[in-house]
Amino acid sequence: MLRRQARERREYLYRKAQELQDSQLQQKRQIIKNALAQGKPLPKDIAQDEQLQKDFRYDQSKETEEDIDDEYAAMSGISDPRIVVSTSRNPSSRLSQFAKEIKLLFPTAVRLNRGNYIVSNLVDACNKSGTTDVVLLHEHRGVPTSLTVSHLPHGPTAFFTLHNVVLRHDILNRGNQSEVNPHLIFDNFTTPLGHRIENVLKHLFPPAPKKDSPRVITFANRGDFISVRQHVYVKTKEGVEFAEVGPRFEMRLFELRLGTLDNKDADVEWQLRRFVRTANRKDYL
Repeated sequence: MLRRQARERREYLYRKAQELQDSQLQQKRQIIKNALAQGKPLPKDIAQDEQLQKDFRYDQSKETEEDIDDEYAAMSGISDPRIVVSTSRNPSSRLSQFAKEIKLLFPTAVRLNRGNYIVSNLVDACNKSGTTDVVLLHEHRGVPTSLTVSHLPHGPTAFFTLHNVVLRHDILNRGNQSEVNPHLIFDNFTTPLGHRIENVLKHLFPPAPKKDSPRVITFANRGDFISVRQHVYVKTKEGVEFAEVGPRFEMRLFELRLGTLDNKDADVEWQLRRFVRTANRKDYL
């Protein structure tokens, strides 16, 4: 089993490397095409690549294609995700309550008591049961501090810190919890990394909610802090009335790995480096 997973992971990484190489080649072809159309000189690195120019004469049929993300291609828009929500060992009552609310946040999620499971056994059990994503919650002295989203069977795994967590029962005048498929709003995810995280988060929800679904979940990026809010609405004669359901919290990405949760040797796709002088002045999402 482990050998098969390692082989599939190597094959996947090889395909991603090939896609990256093909996309870079396509970008160079596009630069040549634009230079010929505008009558401008080629950049030095492309002008010196005689083989690229020779190939371009005989192959001008390839147009820019959208990069298909193999990690989600098998289920995107086709089947509902199957999510397992769990916690660290011996969770406090507050973390257990937060895990219940996170489970209700995702329509197709189930909550699993961690028990004596170690991470590798947890991931293996989820793989055998056909789970698509694992959401793991951690705490510090009863305060939820981190949320990890791991896509199965090959990754990626996104690690988020949690801030300003407010449980549903602490929200005044809250609305009733709805379990229908929600409408999703993603605001201000503008960079390639932002689109990557948006892709990770949106595939935690079933595709194509009903048009009259009264449930809305918002992910708003402000300074790399992702504010998560859940509302329900009712149409009235005067317009629309909103009520916040909860939970309410902010997430901040601090690491993105290409492997699963149990793969400690997975390549790091992105990592927040606080010791860099400009780290606190630059927005990455």
